[in-house]
Amino acid sequence: MSEHSRFPTLYIPHGGGPCFFMEWKMGPPDTWDRMADWLGGLSEQVGRRPEALLIVSAHWETATLKVTGNKQPPLLFDYYGFPDHTYRLEYDAPGSPELAEKICQLLSKSELPCDPDPERGFDHGVFIPLKLIYPDADIPVVCLSLNQSLDPSLHLKVGQSLETLRDQGILIIGSGMSYHNMQGFMKDAELAVSNQFDAWLTEVCEEKFDARNAQLLDWSHGPSARHCHPREEHLLPLMVAAGAAGTDRGSKIFSDQVMGVRVSAFQFGDSLP
Repeated sequence: MSEHSRFPTLYIPHGGGPCFFMEWKMGPPDTWDRMADWLGGLSEQVGRRPEALLIVSAHWETATLKVTGNKQPPLLFDYYGFPDHTYRLEYDAPGSPELAEKICQLLSKSELPCDPDPERGFDHGVFIPLKLIYPDADIPVVCLSLNQSLDPSLHLKVGQSLETLRDQGILIIGSGMSYHNMQGFMKDAELAVSNQFDAWLTEVCEEKFDARNAQLLDWSHGPSARHCHPREEHLLPLMVAAGAAGTDRGSKIFSDQVMGVRVSAFQFGDSLP
């Protein structure tokens, strides 16, 4: 297929819990409005409607790689202390056992063992942003876990193994947060620190693929990197998106100051007409 038929890959922020669907009281009421508006317009930026979505969420880690194999995955309300109505949200997108099996085959060819999980549902890193991006919930969704090793080279290889899916109508989305130090939100000094890391991350994503991948593998030596990500599970979905990008360059497609820190999103490859 031509480059004009190949879907881009994305790394997006998924917010804080069900933040887009409640009255926010931990800071200004409009804290998440700009991110919600951007997510709501993301499908137009992608362009063509995908045949299916492959989501790598920061909120699913397994000892060996797993993919959701359920025909109709349930929702996992894996957030705590939020209003009652946020535990009644709905997102009835179907799964795709066929795509799950294809993903397992591609990963196995790269010596990355992977198995379908017939019980796993959509965690909030999946259904919360998708309720805004594709609100009709009519596109099949398959989720892929992170490996508990949190090894950046493994996750880059995962992405590289799945690159061909982009030519088959599959939109690959890494769902995390480009800043994720839970102790740093709402602290005056954090904006400068997060801006420093964000500037470095943006420069890296815009590099040619070989330089980009080399620096992503060494991400912890970036400026304030370990401060912004004391634990890297919210950054690793970026490694999968970058790996699946192949030689396509990345660009920053969204950035905002949220709860006192800088949070950004990246796209690799071109939008589709």
